[in-house]
Amino acid sequence: MKNCLECGEKIVGREDKKFCSDSCRNAYNNKINKDSTNYMRNINNKLRKNYRILSELNVEGKTKTTRAKLMSKGFDFEFFTSILHTKTGNTYYFLYDQGYLLLENDYYMLVKKDI
Repeated sequence: MKNCLECGEKIVGREDKKFCSDSCRNAYNNKINKDSTNYMRNINNKLRKNYRILSELNVEGKTKTTRAKLMSKGFDFEFFTSILHTKTGNTYYFLYDQGYLLLENDYYMLVKKDI
């Protein structure tokens, strides 16, 4: 006889079962993944917020905006998904398909990749 990994109750059913119920399975997995899940959730929320801000400001697919405008909406420049270095020496920071390039005088060019 096997016992549930979460509550210790006897398991009835298939021989490869590890939990007595879905709630025990969920509770066990939530406990195991708690630390990394909170960290990942916070980062994903910041990425999602940055993406929403860029999408809201870049309706046309290419536009200019200021650092102040991005900051006022809560944009966090520390969080992005990729960096693109062009042959001309420009560096674009992307959040999935939405990107930005630092220009002069705290202006940013917002761009959208065709995917």
